[in-house]
Amino acid sequence: MLSKRKFPDPLYKWRLAYLYDLLRELVARDMKLLYKRSALGIAWTLINPLLQLAVFVFVFQIVLPVSIPNYASFVFTGLLVWTWFQNSLFQATGAIIANRPLIRQPGFPIAILPVVITTTGLIHFVLGLPVLIVFLLIDGVQLQPVILFLPLLQALQFALTVSIAYLLAALNVTFRDTQHTLGVLLQLLFYLTPIFYDINNVPAAYQYLYNLNPIVHIVNAYRDVLIQGTLPNWQPLVIIAVLMAVCLPIGLQFFRRQSDRFVEEL
Repeated sequence: MLSKRKFPDPLYKWRLAYLYDLLRELVARDMKLLYKRSALGIAWTLINPLLQLAVFVFVFQIVLPVSIPNYASFVFTGLLVWTWFQNSLFQATGAIIANRPLIRQPGFPIAILPVVITTTGLIHFVLGLPVLIVFLLIDGVQLQPVILFLPLLQALQFALTVSIAYLLAALNVTFRDTQHTLGVLLQLLFYLTPIFYDINNVPAAYQYLYNLNPIVHIVNAYRDVLIQGTLPNWQPLVIIAVLMAVCLPIGLQFFRRQSDRFVEEL
């Protein structure tokens, strides 16, 4: 009988270890470059969402009061989720052009760049969680054991962001207006996502449009887990997970196919 062919496990493990070390080093590099010679350092990660929060609280609690319980926690949760999504997509779109020296190195795994940027965004999100917990405690919200589902939501958002980032990063190399167009679209999408208002206040005729936006369901899921202390609505999250299981490999394949021309385009 012919013996079964064995897969090169040591080589496979070495490749995984190499990619992990490379990811860690590139993320550390991005963090150092981002806060190099900065007096406030990593505090800048929270300054922007905190200033936005202050504006929304002033406008919608003092000028035009809205009846949303725990409004500060409500808005800050949405801002943290949105900031991770927005910044990662925008920066990942320009990742190829911004890393020309790495792209020109033979054998460099170009596909790791969108993952690096999304991972950096995840770190900033995690750093913002203690501040969010402070808001929750001030609002009298008691954290429930359901918070243990938070990593699942983070993994889902991570996969969603990377899937879109692969497509946009590849397109931006050929069509340099992609990043600028994305900036405008993200600004519009911000107002069409229930960050500072409750989705229940959206007229029923437009609810289906909101349901087409996956980030809406992710934001609501975070709020369910953190503020309401209940399990989120799993149906839309499962649909998003299934779509990501399909879209992520497609996005990666498209990115790899386009990567053969990256050096020429740069």
